[in-house]
Amino acid sequence: MIGLSSEQQDAVRILRIDRPDVYNALNADLIKAIADAVDLAAEDPAVRVVVLTGMGEKAFSAGADLSEISTLGDAEAFRYMAAGQRQFQRIERARIPVIAAVNGLALGGGFELVLVSTFAVMSERASLGLPEAALGLIPGYGGTQRLQHRIGANVAAYMMTTGRRIDAERAYVLGLAVVPPVPADTLVATAIGIANEIAAKGPRAIEAILDLLRTGQEVALDAALDLETKAAAAAIAGRESDEGIAAFNARRTPDFSNLEGKP
Repeated sequence: MIGLSSEQQDAVRILRIDRPDVYNALNADLIKAIADAVDLAAEDPAVRVVVLTGMGEKAFSAGADLSEISTLGDAEAFRYMAAGQRQFQRIERARIPVIAAVNGLALGGGFELVLVSTFAVMSERASLGLPEAALGLIPGYGGTQRLQHRIGANVAAYMMTTGRRIDAERAYVLGLAVVPPVPADTLVATAIGIANEIAAKGPRAIEAILDLLRTGQEVALDAALDLETKAAAAAIAGRESDEGIAAFNARRTPDFSNLEGKP
């Protein structure tokens, strides 16, 4: 059993990591299943946002399934980690937003899964960390790079070298969560509420924003601004802005649902 369940609520696809007996630990099949499910959601015109969470209240994901990696040799370990990196990049580059709803422990690969999500919402029980060094390991799914870009090299170094965890309030202060921590029993509802706000916006506009955000981290500012200019001009000339502006002028809610496939 791979350990991933899926549920649809209006335009929101909810994915739940479903291995609570092992704190939702990630193995190779499960990581690929998550990436596949995100891609499938992005290809479905009925889905505008993905919410990713863990089953139960103890863990979003406590990290790698150690039983799967403990016997790997050098060449096998490289192939294993390279494959995982590719799956995490697929999630990070999704055409639609992926909201991580962090309901408990997010350690190691679980924390790295939060880092590749578009943004995170956390319950008051959330606890995040990269404890790999205590096992003679290092983060291998982007943690050494993405975390320092998010919170600075000094704090990232402290977290990774000590293995200390941060709680949800500290994560919010550091910018790892976009809203203050919420009670555990309202976490998913809060994430879905934010997802519904996004789903009401122009889907092409959302996709363009995500693409430009990613590009801006990879190219020089002048090149990124040129790309923004082109994308903004395309939006102005597009059908989504026709509907959005008409709705604004008429003081009604825009309806982008009948514009699929139209420029």
